[in-house]
Amino acid sequence: MSALQPPRGTHDLIGDEQRRYARVVETSRTVTTLYGFDEWATPIFEDTRVFSRTLGDTSDVVTKEMYSFDDRGGDSITLRPEGTAGICRALVTNGLTQSLPQKVFYAGPMFRYERPQKGRYRQFHQIGAELIGPSEPLADAEVIACGWDILSRLEIAADTVLEVNTLGDRASRDAYRSALVAYFSTHKDALSAESRDRLERNPMRILDSKDTADRAIVTDAPTIAPHLTPEAASFYAALLEHLARFGVPFRENPRIVRGLDYYNHTAFEFVTDRLGSQGTVMAGGRYDGLVEQMGGPPTPAVGWAAGIERLSMLLADAGSPPAAVAVIPAGEGAEAPATVVLQTLRRAGIRAEMAYRGNMKRRMERANKIGARAAVILGAEEAARGVVQLKHLDTGAQEEVAIDSLAARLS
Repeated sequence: MSALQPPRGTHDLIGDEQRRYARVVETSRTVTTLYGFDEWATPIFEDTRVFSRTLGDTSDVVTKEMYSFDDRGGDSITLRPEGTAGICRALVTNGLTQSLPQKVFYAGPMFRYERPQKGRYRQFHQIGAELIGPSEPLADAEVIACGWDILSRLEIAADTVLEVNTLGDRASRDAYRSALVAYFSTHKDALSAESRDRLERNPMRILDSKDTADRAIVTDAPTIAPHLTPEAASFYAALLEHLARFGVPFRENPRIVRGLDYYNHTAFEFVTDRLGSQGTVMAGGRYDGLVEQMGGPPTPAVGWAAGIERLSMLLADAGSPPAAVAVIPAGEGAEAPATVVLQTLRRAGIRAEMAYRGNMKRRMERANKIGARAAVILGAEEAARGVVQLKHLDTGAQEEVAIDSLAARLS
């Protein structure tokens, strides 16, 4: 009988891969805490309307990629394809729209049915940060700075470039939409079928097309800058000034758009050339309309999400757990006192292991195999005197240490 395999587009997190994952999440928790964010955990599955209502019934995520099903009660349920919608749903259903601002960090698995490729899976993992309540461009800059600091702490900021754009306010977008429709209409016959469809519904999304012929046409498409209202232009200028004050390097990219309908003003991406053509590792922007779509009051918000797998691929090394101490009972009657020593070390914050069986030689081999830094050898005679033999495995030196002072000696 052949061994069962994981479903296509999923992967196991084991060893170095798990350590890389943990390093990304733990670093992100540390940095977002410094910025005043609290961590939320929302359900992995939601009412399908949480996503269809907010992502748009015609978006690729909703029409092609969501894992949706009817449960036994007949309710339509969807495994979450992204984190922002669930956070905004939680804000509304927990009555927190009257307690703003809310600064939220999250981490966990997401699900999209798409073609697996390097760093992209059908079950993937994301970290995200959402700042809900403030409408000022300073909030956008702070959220971006938080993301930059995470990349810096992970020592991968130098491998990325922050690209920034503005999507303007409603009046700016309406004017820009008309300009795009006029431009792309003159090239309609050369557009891909998907972009011809987008021309009627959301022409801004043509700017994000991956089709080669579309990309050539997009090169000369108008930018939003001439169509910005004075208010939108002022917002964008203030954002760039704040980013400079935060010490976050950036470049402007007028072609950045968001495929989701609830974004406005700020759009940004941290991109890299180390992961092939799929080079975005963190992306986000302002989404002032989303909370209202969840049934809450009009509420400004800004945030980002980042793929943990993609960030992990940029890490120079996975890191390693702290070296263990091997506790080795020697002879009859030594296992019971050795177990007490084992737990004493663990409760003192020292990683400690003890083999379940084997003679002294086999247990020492096990200590070397796990890369232990020291071996604590304890026989019945040592136990009676309240001491152990502490062997430093890097040098081979051995000393007698009182059990009461062992944890301090190892620390």
